[in-house]
Amino acid sequence: MNVKNVMNSDVISCRPDDEISNAAQLLKEHNISGLPVVDEGKIVGIVTETDLLKLLKVPEHGGLWLPSPFEVIEIPIRELINWEDTKHMLTDIGSKPIKNIMKSYVYTISGDSSIEDASSMMIKHKVNRLPVMDGGMLVGIITRGDIIRGLAEI
Repeated sequence: MNVKNVMNSDVISCRPDDEISNAAQLLKEHNISGLPVVDEGKIVGIVTETDLLKLLKVPEHGGLWLPSPFEVIEIPIRELINWEDTKHMLTDIGSKPIKNIMKSYVYTISGDSSIEDASSMMIKHKVNRLPVMDGGMLVGIITRGDIIRGLAEI
């Protein structure tokens, strides 16, 4: 079975200058975990949920800390301030362009390739999706789920 038999030809994509918040919205709306980044029909990158999650830096807390009686009053205020800082950070991140976080090297595959080749490539390069190319143009995308559905039909 070939990639073109199981790929999704209705590819949801974004542009390099789109805001990160727009890409996050597309992932959520379409219940997908990655987007090819396309410029004038040509793939220039890929952005995934993992790329977005890496933007959220969680501060590390070391050791055991017990508050003093004075800090018991201060903690809710400090947490509110930290939440405001976090909201500001997320707003800042969301307005930046996708090109700042996308992976520029993208593993791709041809529609005439076998699903076995696609599976091997995904495993070898530890990716969950491969854009499908024809003549340098994006024509589809194949995911691990598509391959499994294809195998179930055999």
